[in-house]
Amino acid sequence: MQADLDRLRLVRTESVGPVTYRRLLERFPNPAEALAALPDLARMGGRTAPLRVPAEAEIEREIAWLARMGGKFIFLGGPGYPDYLAELPDPPPALAVLGDVALLAENAIGVVGARNASAGGLRFTEQLASELAAARIAVVSGLARGIDAAAHEGAMRTGRTIAVIAGGLDQPYPPENAALQRRIAENGAVVAEAPLGTAPLARHFPKRNRIIAGLSLGLVVIEAAARSGSLLTARLANEAGREIFAVPGAPLDPRSKGGNELIRQGAHLTESIADILAAWPGGIGPRARRLPGFREARAPLAAPDTEADLAAARRAVPALLGENGEDVDELARRCQLSMAAMQAVILELELGGLVEYLPGGRVVPATTA
Repeated sequence: MQADLDRLRLVRTESVGPVTYRRLLERFPNPAEALAALPDLARMGGRTAPLRVPAEAEIEREIAWLARMGGKFIFLGGPGYPDYLAELPDPPPALAVLGDVALLAENAIGVVGARNASAGGLRFTEQLASELAAARIAVVSGLARGIDAAAHEGAMRTGRTIAVIAGGLDQPYPPENAALQRRIAENGAVVAEAPLGTAPLARHFPKRNRIIAGLSLGLVVIEAAARSGSLLTARLANEAGREIFAVPGAPLDPRSKGGNELIRQGAHLTESIADILAAWPGGIGPRARRLPGFREARAPLAAPDTEADLAAARRAVPALLGENGEDVDELARRCQLSMAAMQAVILELELGGLVEYLPGGRVVPATTA
């Protein structure tokens, strides 16, 4: 479909991240019009080099490659995209999926923890995941060594599981879990935000972690160090309003520090599946109050203020940003612009490579990655 080609071209365009993608489709009625507007927006934002937009043929090859693997793409606002994931402030605009796409919409619990897990931690994880899956609750994890792999193995004994990976679907990581990834694709679903061919670099793992948090109604942390990716996932899940569970551990074991701290902060102390199910007395399921899901067709931004006002704001905004950035509403006030006009200016500056727009409405100087 042409619409899917346009969506994926926009997703794969340089400087278009999840937040920018969403804002472009709030401003323009469809991806094709957003793509057509990109060069002018980037130029107005101060960009001198051409913005790299992949050709249709490049995207067609990626879609065909995934189809040969037996997978498909799902898109934010389109059929099959899970509602709970769409509630995040920066949901992935496109996901590549191997396996059963419908599984992503089912009630799920995330299970994460240490790569260097103890034997007891691995046994507990497999038992808990098996019981969750038997209760028709999908288990979500990140296919890493240790707790993640044990969660997937345990869930597949009695039900199904979802693996979220940091690189492309053709890049299993760690390599020894390649066979496990194939089994999950046959009995559940494997999900990736990164393009095919992408190596699982360290900077990709926080993006993977937010998907684990977004797909889950609750997140269980088992054996996590005080500073670990598992605690990042817990923070992301907490910010998304999901339930947080933590398994207590021995005070002298460094792998227990993170979980014990989460319990001190109010996480549900978890020793069995009963502690998880108790968080939903009426049965696990979506909350009654839901954030509105994303839809691509939205009203365009209101007409901006004068062109002179916009030009002045393009010059002023980068200078107004300190190291920690500034809230967009404060920038609009200081530049004496309407919010619609300020959003338009920030979009241009982001495509120009001068600023980054973060979830929560904060604008920061662009990083040089």
